[in-house]
Amino acid sequence: MASTTPTQMDTAPPVVSGARSTGRAGDKIFSGLSKGSGILLLTIMASIAVFLTYRATLALSENEGNFLTTFDWNATGNPPVFGIAVLLYGTVVSSIIAMVIAVPIAVGIALFISHYAPRKLAGPLAYVVDLLAAVPSIVYGIWGALFLVPYLGGLTSWLNQYLSFTYIFDKTQVGVDRSLFTVGILLAIMILPIVTSVSREVFLQVPRMNEEAALALGATRWEVIRMSVLPFGRSGVISASMLGLGRALGETMAVATVLSPSFLISGHLLDPGGGTFAQNIAAKFDEANEFGRDALIASGLVLFLLTLLVNGAARMIIARRKEYSGANA
Repeated sequence: MASTTPTQMDTAPPVVSGARSTGRAGDKIFSGLSKGSGILLLTIMASIAVFLTYRATLALSENEGNFLTTFDWNATGNPPVFGIAVLLYGTVVSSIIAMVIAVPIAVGIALFISHYAPRKLAGPLAYVVDLLAAVPSIVYGIWGALFLVPYLGGLTSWLNQYLSFTYIFDKTQVGVDRSLFTVGILLAIMILPIVTSVSREVFLQVPRMNEEAALALGATRWEVIRMSVLPFGRSGVISASMLGLGRALGETMAVATVLSPSFLISGHLLDPGGGTFAQNIAAKFDEANEFGRDALIASGLVLFLLTLLVNGAARMIIARRKEYSGANA
């Protein structure tokens, strides 16, 4: 009787006809292009950093004030005196206001589109949100200056009347509402479509079996979202928020159109005044001499580093959370 024990040849995996070899010219070209693109990106980033650092060093060597603490910007004076304290404060505060307002609303809209809205409504609503992300910033700025600023008085008066004890909502100056609070609201409206679009796509990637398992165990719609959708998409929401924060930190024309700049740091967010890096660069670049432009580039270097730190911190947070694993199986 013949032996039925399979031999090594019998158990060897079959050779697939037409299998691609890793040594093909197309694979080598694609690998080279990929590596070249990565190296090119790093080279561009390094070139920008070197340029900003060099020009900033020229300005800082002649600055008679403390660059970090001086509440003034007179880079064309003799001697020149300029600092970034007010600009750093205004940039960070307005961006925080925008994030506090926009992120919860954006997550709510994304959940509504992905899990609550009927299909006939979800499609057009998602299209409108994506369309808002493509609106130029100058359009938002004009809308903010002509509509938001004149009609924001009711809200600021209410905040001043009922929340003035918090100090930050205590309005001490009379004037048009061209404040960091107004800028924060405008920035929130601008970053809302970005955070919403990315968060929506993340929520749509939640494995269907996770949601069905929760429903089978008797969970309500909100419990499914709280236990399955939000944990899965937490890292994606963080990424979406960082994209929005990046735009808020570097927004220029909309802020310049709405804000009434001044080199004073005030904890009263409803008072007119303030300043941001991008707004200050846009306002003073044309009138500045060569040294003044170097000073503006120095402030741009700080904004560049601030953006890198924020994105680096976001990557660290995402790396520690492994819930977001990719697309549906």
